[in-house]
Amino acid sequence: MVIRWLIKPKMYQDSVKLMKLSSELSKQEGIKHASVIMATELNKSTLENIGMLVPEVAAANADDLAIIVASDTEKQAQKALELAEKLLNRAEVQQGETKQQSPKTLRSAVEALPGANLALISVPGIYAATEALKALNLGLNVHIFSDNVSLEDEVWLKQIGTKKGLLVMGPDCGTAIIDGVPLAFANVVSRGKIGIVGASGTGIQEATVLIERMGGGISHAIGTGGRDLLDEVGGQMMLLGIDLLENDPSTEVILLISKPAGPQTTKKILDRVKQCKKPVIVNLLKGDMNIIRSAGFVGAVTIEDAAYKAVALANGEEAVSIPETYWGDYSEQMAVLERQLCPNQRYIRGLFTGGTLADEAMVILSDIIGDIFSNIPLKPELKLPSARKSHKHTIVDLGDDEFTRGRPHPMIDPFPRNERLMQEYADPEVGVILCDVVTGYGSHADPAGELARAVARARDAYPSNNPAVIAFVCGTEADPQPLSEQVKVLEEEGIFVLPSNAEAARTAGRIIKLHENRRV
Repeated sequence: MVIRWLIKPKMYQDSVKLMKLSSELSKQEGIKHASVIMATELNKSTLENIGMLVPEVAAANADDLAIIVASDTEKQAQKALELAEKLLNRAEVQQGETKQQSPKTLRSAVEALPGANLALISVPGIYAATEALKALNLGLNVHIFSDNVSLEDEVWLKQIGTKKGLLVMGPDCGTAIIDGVPLAFANVVSRGKIGIVGASGTGIQEATVLIERMGGGISHAIGTGGRDLLDEVGGQMMLLGIDLLENDPSTEVILLISKPAGPQTTKKILDRVKQCKKPVIVNLLKGDMNIIRSAGFVGAVTIEDAAYKAVALANGEEAVSIPETYWGDYSEQMAVLERQLCPNQRYIRGLFTGGTLADEAMVILSDIIGDIFSNIPLKPELKLPSARKSHKHTIVDLGDDEFTRGRPHPMIDPFPRNERLMQEYADPEVGVILCDVVTGYGSHADPAGELARAVARARDAYPSNNPAVIAFVCGTEADPQPLSEQVKVLEEEGIFVLPSNAEAARTAGRIIKLHENRRV
C-alpha cells in the first residue's frame, strides 16, 4: 500500500467541508483511505491509531491542513492529491461567490430580513461568544451550536439574555424546534401539545421522536446546552424556557430533560416547577429519582418513560410508567441471537453518536449486567483510562468533545464510529455491539447505509467473530432520511433494529445475560 500526503500550512477549512473532501477522495479508484483534516492532536491521534500518521503530518500544527491518502499505486495516490487541491481551490472560489451574495454582518442580516428574532451561531468556539453578544444586542434570541466556549462566557451571556428576556440556547446546543422550525440537528415531527426544555441534544431528539411514535406532538423544544443546570450557570435558560412554555397557549404539558443538576440549581428548578400552572414531567437522567418523587412531581427514569408519560398527560390520562412490553415481545429474536454467540463472547460494546442516548443505555444496562465502563461513566471509578480502548462492558460517546475537536460530529461524519466498529469486531470477547442511528436535519445523508457498510466490512475482515449488532434509529418518516428506508437498510445487513433506544439497550443486556446463564 502506498501512503502519500500533502500539507497546506495555515489553511483553515470548515470541518464539514473537510469531511466532504475526504468522502470524495475515498471514492476514487484504488484509494483505500483518505483523510483531509486540520492537523490537531486529536486528528493526528486518530491517524496514528489506523497506521496513517507519517512524520511530516505528525510535525504539522493545528492550523495546518493535511491531506493523507492510501492507495494501491503511486499513480492513484498522486491523482487523488491533485484532485484534493483542485477541490480545495474550487471550494475557495465558491465560498468567495457566496460571501458576495450574503450579508457580511449580523446587523446587515437583520436589515436584510426584518422581523428576524433568532440567530444561530456556528463558528469556531473562540469567536462564538462575541457573535452571540452581537446578536443579543440586536434583540435576537441566540442558538449557539458552537462548542468549546468557556463556562465564564456562558454565564455572562445567559445573564445578559435573562435580563433582556431572550433565550441563549447553548453553547454546544445541538438541537431545538421553535414554533415548528427545526434548528441544527433536529427531526421532522408533528406539532402538538407537549413543550420540551432540555439540557441535552440527543435527549430532546429522542423525546420528540418517541412522542411522535406514541401519537403525540411538539409545540416547542428549547435546548439549553448541557451545562445550563450546573450551579455556576444556575439553570438560567431552563427557568426562562419554563416561563415561555407556561405562557405559550399551544403548550399544555411541559417536559424537562437534563442530566443531574447542581444541588442549588435542582432546588431552584423544582421550586419553579411547583409554581407552574401546567403539568410538568421531570427527567434527570442518571439523577436521584427520590428528589423528584419526594417533591411530589411526575418523574421519569428514562427518556422513553418521560415521552410515554408526557403523551398520557397530553391525552388527559394518568401518567403511569411505560409497560414493559409496550413495544412488543422480543424474547424469540433474543434467543436466536444468543445461540449464535461463542462461549467467550461475553461483553457489550456501545458505540453512540448521541451522549444522552449513551447515558440512557448505561442506566438501563447497569441494572441488567452490572458495571459499564465509559468516557462518560455513571460512576467516576468506571471511567475508561483511554476513550479509544474499550474494557469489559463499554459504552462510548463518540460525540464527546474529545472526539470532535477539529473534526465534524459523528452524526455528520460516521468515519470515527466505522473505525471503532472494526476495532470492536476484532475483539473475540465482544458478543453485542449496540449503536444509535440519528437522522433528521444536520445529520449524515445516509447514516444507516454508513453503519450497514461498516458492519459488512467488519464481518469480512473478522469472519470468525460474529457479534450481534443492535440499533435504534432516532428518526421519523418525514425526515430527509425516511425512517422506513433507514430501518430497511440496517435489517438487510442483519442488524436488529428496535423501536426505542431503551428497548435496544434492554435487548442487548438480556442477550448477554442469557448467554451468561447458559455458560454457567
